[in-house]
Amino acid sequence: MSQNKPINHINPVISELKGEKGFLYIERAKQLASKGYKVISFGVGQPDIPTPDHIIDKAKEALDNKVTGYTETNGIKGLREAITEYLNNRYNAQADPDDIIVTTGAKTALFLAIASYIKPGDKILIPEPSYPAYGEVARFLGAQPIYIKMDFDQYNGFRIDIDKLEEAIDSRTKMIVLNNPHNPTGKVFTWEEVKEIFQLAVDNNMLILADEIYDNFTYEKTFKSILSIPEWKDYVLYVNGFSKTFSMTGWRLGYLAVKKDIARSLTRLAVNIYSCAPSFVQVAGIEALKGDWDPIYKMIEEFRVRRDTLYNELSNIPGFKVWKPEGAFYMFPKIDEILNSIEMDVERFVEYLLDKHHVVTLPGTAFPDKAGDTFIRFSYATSVEDIKEGAKRIKKAVEELLK
Repeated sequence: MSQNKPINHINPVISELKGEKGFLYIERAKQLASKGYKVISFGVGQPDIPTPDHIIDKAKEALDNKVTGYTETNGIKGLREAITEYLNNRYNAQADPDDIIVTTGAKTALFLAIASYIKPGDKILIPEPSYPAYGEVARFLGAQPIYIKMDFDQYNGFRIDIDKLEEAIDSRTKMIVLNNPHNPTGKVFTWEEVKEIFQLAVDNNMLILADEIYDNFTYEKTFKSILSIPEWKDYVLYVNGFSKTFSMTGWRLGYLAVKKDIARSLTRLAVNIYSCAPSFVQVAGIEALKGDWDPIYKMIEEFRVRRDTLYNELSNIPGFKVWKPEGAFYMFPKIDEILNSIEMDVERFVEYLLDKHHVVTLPGTAFPDKAGDTFIRFSYATSVEDIKEGAKRIKKAVEELLK
């Protein structure tokens, strides 16, 4: 009888959303840690190094100055100017402060961008494996995510097959997602690949949702943004934020860049979703962009060392096909031979590592659609000591299972 109450009749699409499995494993890890186990976590997608002090101090100063009220929905002018200065100096984006909408994190920017253009029945092309939010937002809006499997080999890494992307386009296809640097693979797409995808969008009169939240986490390769293409404003919805570069995941500050007349229209939706980003956080955002970058450069160099350590450690585990990532802070080795030998799927294998050896990794299936079913994701946002200990436990687990 109680099931007939109106409170129970939620939109059916809500129950179909998968969310992010990473948060489930993080909760499991906390439960084990509370019981006294030493848990090594390669799960969390955030820097473990705290927000630099000068950014925190600027937020405190703003609070002391009673900067606690609403701001313009598209963000305070000083922050939008700082963002455009960053994009123009680094990428020659030719952006204007009025091209920027400040959001409560990059996820809000993603939702705002997709919701403003995608209608029920539309299709979005998403190279896979992929960050889950793109497809989930599409489904929520009644659109259809179309996943295009990236090619992989251990020595050359991941590659988008442009021909496969083109073959998937039909009259309902409205958008291509380009996450660069890429989560979960750590791929940094070449400038030639970026230009090919842009030209594909031009030829088919489609949009590109460009998510460059990891743009500062690149190692050997020099990163070149899609914003360096002069015509980007006619085709690109650009998403970035402060969570990764400045280790500000909990501050919830991001932005969407789109040409100014479109930005004015999209602000109408933004004001009905979140009103504005927190005022004192926006002040801290200015300090992040215009203040001292030395702590950021040191953090990125530390992540390079961690990446190299993890790569060397995992390469010594039998059955791990490891490619050294070029960006972000993730490694995505293929373990198909191990899974076939032990007759486990990747989710059971990850559960085994967590339950028996107290190591958190994420199954490749957490990154839609099906391309990750023989991969696991490691975040190397943890200490070198924990990386070595975690890899040691995983090697022991694999040897146990292969006996």
